[in-house]
Formats: sequence, structure tokens, C-alpha cells
Amino acid sequence: MADPSSYRPKPGQIPDSPGVYRFRDEHRRVIYVGKAKSLRQRLANYFQDLAGLHPRTRSMVTTAASVEWTVVSTEVEALQLEYSWIKEYDPRFNVKYRDDKSYPYLAVTMNEEYPRVQVMRGHKKKGVRYFGPYGHAWAIRDTVDLLLRVFPVRTCSAGVFKNAARTGRPCLLGYIGKCSAPCVGRVSAEEHRELAEEFSDFMAGRTGTYLRRLEKQMTEAAEEMEYERAARLRDDIGALKKAMEKSAVVLADATDADLIAVAEDELEAAVQIFHVRGGRVRGQRGWVTDKVEEITTGALVEHALQQLYGEETGDSVPKEVLVPALPDPVEPVQEWLTQRRGSNVSLRIPQRGDKKALMETVERNAQQSLVLHKTKRASDLTTRSRALEEIAEALDLDSAPLRIECYDISHLQGDDVVASMVVFEDGLQRKGEYRRFQIKGFEGQDDVRSMHEVITRRFRRYLAEKERTGEWADGDRPETDGNGDSLPDGTMNGLTGGLKDDDGRPRRFAYPPQLVVVDGGQPQVAAAKRALDELGIDDIAVCGLAKRLEEVWLPGEDDPVVLPRTSEGLYLLQRVRDEAHRFAITYQRVKRAKRFRSSPLDDVAGLGETRKQALIKHFGSVKKLRSATIEQICEVPGIGRKTAETIAAALARTAPPAPAVNTATGEIMEDDENGAPETTADAPGEPVSAGAPDERRGQER
Repeated sequence: MADPSSYRPKPGQIPDSPGVYRFRDEHRRVIYVGKAKSLRQRLANYFQDLAGLHPRTRSMVTTAASVEWTVVSTEVEALQLEYSWIKEYDPRFNVKYRDDKSYPYLAVTMNEEYPRVQVMRGHKKKGVRYFGPYGHAWAIRDTVDLLLRVFPVRTCSAGVFKNAARTGRPCLLGYIGKCSAPCVGRVSAEEHRELAEEFSDFMAGRTGTYLRRLEKQMTEAAEEMEYERAARLRDDIGALKKAMEKSAVVLADATDADLIAVAEDELEAAVQIFHVRGGRVRGQRGWVTDKVEEITTGALVEHALQQLYGEETGDSVPKEVLVPALPDPVEPVQEWLTQRRGSNVSLRIPQRGDKKALMETVERNAQQSLVLHKTKRASDLTTRSRALEEIAEALDLDSAPLRIECYDISHLQGDDVVASMVVFEDGLQRKGEYRRFQIKGFEGQDDVRSMHEVITRRFRRYLAEKERTGEWADGDRPETDGNGDSLPDGTMNGLTGGLKDDDGRPRRFAYPPQLVVVDGGQPQVAAAKRALDELGIDDIAVCGLAKRLEEVWLPGEDDPVVLPRTSEGLYLLQRVRDEAHRFAITYQRVKRAKRFRSSPLDDVAGLGETRKQALIKHFGSVKKLRSATIEQICEVPGIGRKTAETIAAALARTAPPAPAVNTATGEIMEDDENGAPETTADAPGEPVSAGAPDERRGQER
């Protein structure tokens, strides 16, 4: 590990002008390339106190052994040179997007004497027009098959073309009218190239011209009573429209644009690009990258633009590029795109309308791509095994933690405080083991106290299960409840009711984890450890994962454990923590929504939604229903006297809330007309459902 001060240039040596810089390691390999508006100011940021640097930046400057730079005249030149050097040197600390698949393109080889339409992958070739990328090669072939009726361009390989020219007989497509057969001289090279140009124009989005031309020709043929020709033209129009229907209209103004969205977490980022031509989505692609440097969303967008358009020119760069965040500064990037296209390019963030809605769709695709990438990574058995081994080594555990439980607290400004428990076994989710908790021991916002309560409640039930199954050795049975109070007789057995499924297998809190992970830092870890100590449990490891820098905290330690950026163990801990957060916040939102929607009528036994709505519709509000007599309630269809008496008694027990006051006017506001929520609280032990459809229902304890 090198000391950055050993190779730090003197301030007077660094020019105060735009340029590109390279950090090299002791073997002279380039490990990082960057650009700057002012080299002096930018490089000074790398040579400050190491404690003030981001962990990834600190790792880079301590790996480097020297730095050098090249001065350029403008920021645009710096952008171009940075892209060239990143491609040339492939530095390890730079963001490098990698395709999650090799996307196929529809290519027209305009560089050949007789242009050919075909599916192409890999690097783009000069003189070839590309359309796409497409998700699947069969989607390209289906589109081409429809268009060959109207634009019979050659699709055969060079060998088939030469053989047909030698024998004087075209291939099957030539006989059925889906190739103009230039191989046997049915059309000249110039005529065939014109067909290829028209095919390319149609694929580029200029569809209206050809449809109108064919419709005019069909009408003229019908007027001249050439009905067979008119029928063929009609079928050609149908084929073109069917090909157009394969890509839905997303922008009504026939816009040519690329939409770029980014989904990211602390360690990785996924980029999704939608290519829109003529208002239709003509292609889609995605990348995933490790965040090997401290980087903003705008910088991620800038790197994506470099990779997307670094080797493109002309119409391949659209007039409009929509992004979630602008690079800083944006002017050099926009000027660089304009130079690549040869005309003005607009780089902006969509604010409203169809473009904003489409951007949200692209963002959802990016988020799903990131989740899928992490899921694939976690589903690999070898990767999971390595992750568990790395966790065991980092936390100094005796063995790999085959069962991990993670806890998170969620609330909204101290209201509806809930907690989640998620379970990973062998590195995979066990959604049937997930549990949710309502915080009952106190009111208000206190994450540390909440964490202590949840851990205590969960492991009391674990102890109760050990008591029920007789696993306690003589003299090992706990005599207190963890707070120093004696447990009443039968408490342990009372807590274990229903701990078996119908097939007799233990469930809920029956199995202990090898590792407890809490979402938070030192305070939350200390609370969890204190709860286990109070219960006399000393064989379960505890750690916390702090979100800001992904640091792992251990009980009683002043310094965190920092796992390497490429550690599979860190990826697994991050997935566990994120899943606990998702599960907790989903439950918190459900509780909040239920509290807002609740009504005193919910407590009336046997009163369903239909009759509740009939009551509110008849009386107008709960307030008026409360003041009604039993005879008046009986007037509502479907309400008998016994039910009316039950309703009246229930409303009488429920005190009306204090009236709301408009602070601007002093006016006392009445209840709304649909029976707005007045008072409720969730009943203890009420069943709650898991946030996803495939999660089993659990009961809060």
C-alpha cells in the first residue's frame, strides 16, 4: 500500500487548465482515468487526509504509485480523450458498463454492392446501418419476414448468392417474391440499393411516406380495374401495418429520442436504454456496473453516454436524449453529442407528459434489471458458499452462518412503529419464515429501544420452543424473562401454542439463527446484544450493517469491519438488509393506510362491507348514524332490529373524536360524508399479510 504523499506532485507543477489524468500502480499499469475542468483543483482532492476520502477513493490512491496528466484546450476534448483512454487501458477503478447479454441488431450492409439484411451481434462495422437492439433474434426475423413483401431485399449469405449467380437460378425467396433476385439479374445493383435504402428508411421510422404511396397505388389500380394488383398492394399495406404494430406508439409526436434510466445502490448500478424512433420503441438494452469509485447519478449518466455514443455518428445519435440526472457540467457533454451527430442534440430531464411517463417505465426496467442481476448472483451455489465463508471469516465465526435473520425498524415520525424479521438459509430467502412485529412496549420514536424489544420477543419464543420440546438440560432452564422478573408458571408453555403446522413441523420462532443482522450501527447492535445477554443466549452472533458506507459493526468494537468492495459476503449482507427494510416499510404502510380507513363500524360483529356502505349512504355520515334511533337504523334495507341494537351499542361505546378546526378561518369542520376514520387501534396479535403475493401470512407476536 503506497502513501499518496510519496508521489504527490508539487502544486506549482499541476496546470490550472482542462485535461485528463491517469493514476498508475507500481507496475506502471493505468488503474484510473479521469478528466477535469481544472487539473490543479481536481488532483488536489485526491491528496487530502486519507480519513476524509471516500473508502473507494482511498483504496485507489493507496494502490497508485504515480499520477500523470495531459493538457487539452477544451472540456469536450477532455471528454473524448477520457473515453479513448478508458477503452485503451481498461482501468480497474473506473466505472465500466457490461452488457447483461449480447443484443442482436437488424443490420443492412450498405457497404456491399448488393446490400443484405441480416441479424448481427458484436462490434458495429463501418458502412453498415443498424436498427435495434432487439431483445430476441426471432423478433428481428419476424419483422423482416413481413417487410420483405414490400421491400424484397437480399437476405442470403455470400455463398448462396454466388451459387445462384453461377447456376442462374434464384433461391426459394426469389421464387415466392420475397427477394428481388439481383443474383440472376432481375434487378440492377442500383435498383436493389434503392430497395435497401427504402427498407432502411422504413425501419428508421419514416413509415408514413411508404404507406401513403402504397395506398395511392392501390386506389389507382382499383380505378383501372386491376384488382389483382390492388389486392397485392392491400396485402403489402397490411404487412407494413402489422410490422409497425410490433412496436407500440409511446410518443404521439413521432419523436426520435433515447431514454436512459439508472437504478443504483451503494455497490452497483444498472442502466436501461429505450431507443424511440418515429414515436415507437425500436430497441432496448441494459448494462450493469460495479461502483468502483465514488460517483453521482449524473456521472453514471455521463459514462453511459460515452459508452453508448462513443463510436456512433450521424443519425445513430438521436436529436433528443432524456436522462434522470444531468452530468456536471452538462455543456461539454451536450457539445460532444452534437459533434457526434453533426447537428444539435438536446440533453435534458423530462418533466411532464408522455416522455415523463415513458421515463418512469424505463426506470422500472432498470430497477428490475438490478434486482435480477443480484438474484442471479445470489442463486449460484458456489457464489453463495463463498459469501457465507467470507462472512464467517470477517466476523470470526466458528462456522458459516447457514441461517441468517435480519431485523429492521420502520415508522412514520414515530407513528405506527413496526419491525420486520427476514430469514435467509444457505444464502437464499425463506419467505415462509418472515415475521412482522408491532412495537407495543412504548410509544414514540426510539429505534434502539424498538430493536431491543423485538429481539427480546423473538428469542423468548425461541426459548419457549426449547422448553416445549424438552431440549433444556437440567439446570439450564432460564428463571427470568430477561428483565430480571420471574416468569409465571406456565408462561413458557403458553407462548408455544400453535407452533406446529398441520404436518407437525415446528414453525414461527422454532429455529435459532447462527447470525443476527440488524439494520443500523453501534447503538442498534448494542441493543440486540443486550437483549440476547438478558435472555442468557450466548451462542448467536450479532452484527449490524450501516447503510451509509456499508460498514459491518460488531458488539463492543469501536471500529467497523470493512469488507472489500468485491466481497460476495458484503453482497449477501446487503441483500439481507435491503429485504428486511422492504418488508418492514411495506407493513408500516399497510398499517398506516388501515388506520386512515378505519371506522367505528368495523367493530360491529357480523356487519359486512355491503351493509356498512348502505348505512353510510342512508345517513350520510357516522356522526348522523350515531345520533339515530334504533327504529331509524331499522329502516335501512338489510338491517334487522337485533343488528340495529348492536350497531347503536357499538357506536355508543365509541366516543366521537374532537372536532377538527380550520386554523385559517376558525371554522369547526364536520365529519365527511363517507364515514371518515374516527378512532381505531390495531388489535394486538392481529394477523398481517406478507407484502408479496407469494409470502405466507404470519401473525404478529
